[in-house]
Amino acid sequence: MEKTYKSWLDGDFSSAQAEYTEETPLLSEDGVLLAKGWARHNVFTYDRKRVKKEMRRKEWDFYQISNGRYMAQLSFANISLGGYVSAVLVDLKTGESLCSAMSPFLGGKDKYVLPPKGDVPNNVKMSVGKAEFEFDTKETERTLWFKMGGVELNFRMDILPGLENITTVLPFKGFPDRYFMTTKQNCLPCEGTFNTGKEVVRFSKDNTFCVLDWGRVCTPYSLVWYWGNGSAYITDEQGEKHLFGFEITWGIGDESNATETAVFYDGKAHKFGPVDVETFPKPDGYMNPWHFVSQDGKFDMTMIPFHDHHSDLNIGVMRMHSHQVHGLWSGTVTLDDGAKLEIKDMYAFCEYVENRW
Repeated sequence: MEKTYKSWLDGDFSSAQAEYTEETPLLSEDGVLLAKGWARHNVFTYDRKRVKKEMRRKEWDFYQISNGRYMAQLSFANISLGGYVSAVLVDLKTGESLCSAMSPFLGGKDKYVLPPKGDVPNNVKMSVGKAEFEFDTKETERTLWFKMGGVELNFRMDILPGLENITTVLPFKGFPDRYFMTTKQNCLPCEGTFNTGKEVVRFSKDNTFCVLDWGRVCTPYSLVWYWGNGSAYITDEQGEKHLFGFEITWGIGDESNATETAVFYDGKAHKFGPVDVETFPKPDGYMNPWHFVSQDGKFDMTMIPFHDHHSDLNIGVMRMHSHQVHGLWSGTVTLDDGAKLEIKDMYAFCEYVENRW
């Protein structure tokens, strides 16, 4: 699974980039994966009751909010054996964890059920142990709320009319009933507060963005992936401001039908092909520059890291090991019409993850 930059140059990988535009069932009644590809909105109908390997089913809503100085993460995950709701606040400049509040639960196979789509109006409101939370999505805005003891956060973000995302369904070779389906929704200007119980950190829409990582998956035991993402306002040669973002994920499953790679410009998705990093960062190169390039040349960016948000939850049979590296990105991206955008010192992140779960 540890693909290299050289593999793209050698031409040993290609992608058909199968795009779905109409509503399509994800699974057959006997649990076999029917759809393999990507879409600009989630058109894949998900029925969790059709998942036959229930203990391999994992469902989550994850929000990451940052202004380049502070990063807040709010997430709910149900991995059948159990799950959790959590809120995290990190000072990216100092590396200090300012707050980490989590409420776990056991036996989540048939309780704490999330909505079947994340990019349409929906509401999630639950109490898990000592924590309460609500994710509320409307046509033009999304609000997040979490409270546990003295910790409380409130966020509100704008959703542009017709905002496109990238939803992908990746199969796993040799496993007809396994899949990895995610929606990544970028370019969400966000404002709000995170009260740690000791201090209140405020976020402004002028420089703060949220990304939604929405997942409904049924996977093998071990996974490896890269995930890079960012949003920003950029100014063109005429001095006009545009909402820009990108999503790059790779290393998960069979990418021969589609790759989870796209640029977002003024709310529209511009697809490009497989991407990789020039130098594999493991084991000790995470704080060195990361050079990313796509096979088709439409994405060529270098990240200069300033913080490695490293976490390692290891409980024997289960391990979630992540290096989420934050930095400043510079380079070029090419839109569908051939226009080339110059990006300089944009804050974004890329993580490398090894999971057993």
